[in-house]
Amino acid sequence: MKFDLLHTDAGSSARAGVLTTDHGIIQTPIFMPVGTVATVKTIHQRELREEVRAQIILGNTYHLYLRPGMDVLQDAGGLHKFMNWEGPILTDSGGYQVYSLAKSRKITEEGVTFQSHIDGSRQFFTPESAMDIQRQIGADIIMAFDECPPYPAEIRYVKDSMHLTHRWLKRCCDHFDQTTNLYGYSQSLFPIVQGGTYPELRKESAEYIASMGREGNAIGGLSVGEPHDKMYATTELVCGILPKEKPRYLMGVGTPENLLECIALGIDMFDCVLPTRNARHGMIYTWDGVMNIKNEKWKSEHSPLDPLGTAFVDHEYSKAYVRHLFSAREMLGQQITSIHNLAFYLDLVTKAREHIVAGDFASWKNAIIPKITNRL
Repeated sequence: MKFDLLHTDAGSSARAGVLTTDHGIIQTPIFMPVGTVATVKTIHQRELREEVRAQIILGNTYHLYLRPGMDVLQDAGGLHKFMNWEGPILTDSGGYQVYSLAKSRKITEEGVTFQSHIDGSRQFFTPESAMDIQRQIGADIIMAFDECPPYPAEIRYVKDSMHLTHRWLKRCCDHFDQTTNLYGYSQSLFPIVQGGTYPELRKESAEYIASMGREGNAIGGLSVGEPHDKMYATTELVCGILPKEKPRYLMGVGTPENLLECIALGIDMFDCVLPTRNARHGMIYTWDGVMNIKNEKWKSEHSPLDPLGTAFVDHEYSKAYVRHLFSAREMLGQQITSIHNLAFYLDLVTKAREHIVAGDFASWKNAIIPKITNRL
């Protein structure tokens, strides 16, 4: 993997770069659609390529490990071939499940015991097994195994959790470096900065992660309930420590406004389930603002879904028609809104990149945020 930093905005820390992997080139800043179980919900891979114009997508180690299982994926030649996706893939290590399955897991120095959400079976992940599983999945970028502490949490807990994440990272790196890829292309390991919203812990963690010298770095443990000002302050602090010549990935963030504010702070990569999850409930993001397509006001509104959008669904279907689909509980409505929201997110980061290159990103961001956050 190779990262070339090409431009920095004149009025902020926003960056435009190119991330090169064996499965293709990614222009940053970039948003990555979440395909947890080898599918981005409701969207065909062809639509991801042609309408959403996704450059990289995500898979989840924990979920793919449970089903279809590693035997199936390895027999298929890895996740790319299994799901017929030729572009780059990033996999979460399963560390987030340490957080989200808090009621059915046990953390020890060795690793984490999970209870499967599918059949209740006991599963055990270690830093080493998380590397092995991601080798079998075959993602281009794989994540270190970490613990994501909840918010709020006492500083003592967060500190102990951070040091555990650091010890696990050392084991991840050692095991990753002692193993090889299985499918003939390279894989890169990204460590994850933790430390909650405590500046002194985030500083310590960012310095440790930077010292590992991996090809890229991630910021985890945000967008878990903390106020946005704390998210931004933490992101700014960490971006000031992580090496400028390597990509920075902010995990699980966020709204369109979050993306633009964090791009301004120096983030290159994002993922979030928000655009597709909200789409399935009728909330869509447009260049004129946020719309609940299920509202009565759209019943006879025959104008295009989003006149300024770039996906075919924005112009081929009206607001009234998409509202009708939701009222009739037809799955096509969720498909249309999901394609639209992801296309909007990709448009947003593409426009951000254009303004970074032009040198006027900061002023454009300040002007566009009130428009796209307007409630229609």
